[in-house]
Amino acid sequence: MGLFSGLMGNASEVDDADLEKVLANTLIEGERVEKAYKVVRDMFIFTNKRLILLDKQGVTGSKIEMISIAYSKITKFSKESAGHFDLDAELKIWVGSDPTPISKDFKAGDNINDVYRIISQYSL
Repeated sequence: MGLFSGLMGNASEVDDADLEKVLANTLIEGERVEKAYKVVRDMFIFTNKRLILLDKQGVTGSKIEMISIAYSKITKFSKESAGHFDLDAELKIWVGSDPTPISKDFKAGDNINDVYRIISQYSL
C-alpha cells in the first residue's frame, strides 16, 4: 500500500504473512480468512465466521484493540462504487441497533464487490 493512499484513508489488501502474525491466537478451529484489508495501521478481516476489526492505538501502535462481530449481528450493509471523478468506493456496515455504520474506503484498484459478496454470503 502506498503511504499517500493510506493517509487518504483508502484500504488495501493485507498479505498472508502479516495476517499469520496478527491472528496467531485468534482464529478458532475451522475458521479461515476470506479477505483482509488495511487502512494505515488498522485492519478489518473477514473470516467465514465473523468480521474482525483491529485498531492499533498509540504512537507506536503496540496497543491493539480487537473487535469481533458475528455476521448474524450485521443488520444492513451497503457499498458505493467508485465513479469517474471519485476514485474511492465505500463500504458501510451497521451492527445491531447502532445507528452509526462502520465505514471504510477502498481505493479504485481494490475490489469492493468481493467483500460485499462475503458479507452477503455469511450474513443473509
